[in-house]
Amino acid sequence: MLKTLLVASVLAGAALAAPPAGAAAANVVVAKDGSGNYTSVQAGINAVSAGGTISVKPGTYREVISVPSGKTGITLRGTTGKAADVVVDYDNASGTKKPDGSTYGTSGSATATIAANGFTATALTFRNSFDRNAHPEIKDTQAVAVKTSGDKMVFDNVTFLGHQDTLYADTAAVGTVGRQYYRNCAISGDVDFIFGRATAVFDRAAITLLDRGSSSNNGYLTAASTRRSNPYGFLITGSKVLSSAATASFHLGRPWHPSGDVDAIAQVLIRETSLPAAIKPAPWTDMSGFSWKDARFSEYRNTGPGAGTGTDRPQLPAAQAGNYTAQKYLAGGDGWNPVH
Repeated sequence: MLKTLLVASVLAGAALAAPPAGAAAANVVVAKDGSGNYTSVQAGINAVSAGGTISVKPGTYREVISVPSGKTGITLRGTTGKAADVVVDYDNASGTKKPDGSTYGTSGSATATIAANGFTATALTFRNSFDRNAHPEIKDTQAVAVKTSGDKMVFDNVTFLGHQDTLYADTAAVGTVGRQYYRNCAISGDVDFIFGRATAVFDRAAITLLDRGSSSNNGYLTAASTRRSNPYGFLITGSKVLSSAATASFHLGRPWHPSGDVDAIAQVLIRETSLPAAIKPAPWTDMSGFSWKDARFSEYRNTGPGAGTGTDRPQLPAAQAGNYTAQKYLAGGDGWNPVH
C-alpha cells in the first residue's frame, strides 16, 4: 500500500514538473504555494507554447508580466472563475525611476504588456496599485494596468484596476488595426483611463469613475486616438457606468493626438449604457489644443441620470445604429465574431 502511494505521489509530481529546458508546454499551472508548475505568472508565460493555456491558482502575484507577439493564441485563466481571486499587481508609474535613473514612461509603467494576437484572458484581475498620495515626488502619475497591442484579443470576466491610464488599448503600429473584445469586464480609473488606438468593444462592462475629490472635474473616461482611416475606435455598449463622484464632474472623453498627430481622430460611441449623475451635461472636451468637435464622439439611447441630448451631446442617428454594433466593430476583413 505504501509503495502504491509513493508511486502515485511521484506520478502526481511528474505531472506538475516543469518541462525540460528549451521545451514548450501546451498547458501549465501557476500557483504561489508551489502546487503548480511555476510560482510566477511570467514563468508560465515563458514556458507555454503558442496556442497553450496558463491556469493560475488564487493569489496576488506581484510582478510585471509580458506576453510577446510570438506567443499567439494563448489563454491566461484564473482557476476559480472569480476575477477577484487571481490578481496580477505592480505599482510603477510613468515617473517612477528605474535603477539607472531614467523613468518608465506611460507604456513602461504597465503591469501587464500583451502584444500577442489571439490572446484570451478570463477570470482574473490586472492592477496597477501606484498610490499618488504616497509618492508626491512623482509628477507623471500615469500608471497602466494593462497595455494591449494585439489583434483578435478577448478579455472575459476580467477586472482592470488603476487610476490614470488604467487600460491602454493600443495596436502593434500606426496604421495597424487591433481588435479587442472586453466582455463582462470591470474597469476603474479617473483620468483618460480607457485610451489608445485600438478598435475595442466593451460589452456589458461595469465601468467605475473614481472620485478625485473635485466638485467640477474628476476626470475623463476615454482618450481615444483612433486613426483617421479607421471607422471604428471604442464602443461601450449595454454597460453600466458607476460613480460616487460629484454630480456633473466627469467627462465621457477627450481626443488624444499622440505627439500632436493630426491623423489621430478619436472615434467613441457609448450606446444603450446607463450613465451616473457624475457625467457632465456637456460630456466631451478638448485636449492639447484639439477640439472635441473634430473627433467622432456620439451616444445612442443611453439611460440613467447622466444621460442627455443636446448640442453638446451628438447622437448616433437611428438609421446608422446597425452599422455600429459590437459585431461591426470587430468583423474586420476576416469576419471575426467573438460576440456572444
